[in-house]
Formats: sequence, structure tokens, C-alpha cells
Amino acid sequence: MAQNVPSPTSPLVCHLDVFDAEQQQRYGSLRQQLAAAITRRTELPDGYALRFPAEADLLLTLAEFITLERLCCPFLNFRLEWEAEGGPIWLRLTGRDGVKDVLRPAFG
Repeated sequence: MAQNVPSPTSPLVCHLDVFDAEQQQRYGSLRQQLAAAITRRTELPDGYALRFPAEADLLLTLAEFITLERLCCPFLNFRLEWEAEGGPIWLRLTGRDGVKDVLRPAFG
């Protein structure tokens, strides 16, 4: 079965209308939960890195968030990293030129 892969020129616009009512509610809840858990924001040349506490349930929450965020913002790259020795979890949101401008209101 062919997958719907976004073109590299997809518009830099979040499409929240892709969610059904249940997904919309869950997405909002995840955003609030994660926003409260961010311990550091770092600006990158092509996006932002967000640091979170090293908690297993938070890692699962981040994975669920990424699954939904990919639906509404197909132009984003996601990188989820858990540092060794009990270190923090990092979520990197990056992309092509202009992505940082889209992310800035939420993470800048």
C-alpha cells in the first residue's frame, strides 16, 4: 500500500483540521502536558530542541504527540533522544527554511 508522503514543498502551515474531535482533544491535552514539562528550550539553526525530565511515561507521551503532530505539520522533522546515564529526553523539531518561523510562537 502506498503511503502519502508530503512533497518537500508542502506549505509551512499547521492543518489542525486533519483531526477528528477525539484526536483534537487529545492533541490539546498532550500539548499542555508537554509545555508544562519542558525544562529547557534551545534554538537550533533549523528549529528548536526541547529538553524534558528523564521519565518513561513522558517518553511515551512525546511519542504520542509526535504521531499526532506529524498529521497536522507534515513539513516537520522530529528527533527524539534520551541521554545516557539517566540524562534528559530531548525532542528536536526541525525542517527546511522557514520552519523556525512557524515554530517560534510555540517554542521560541
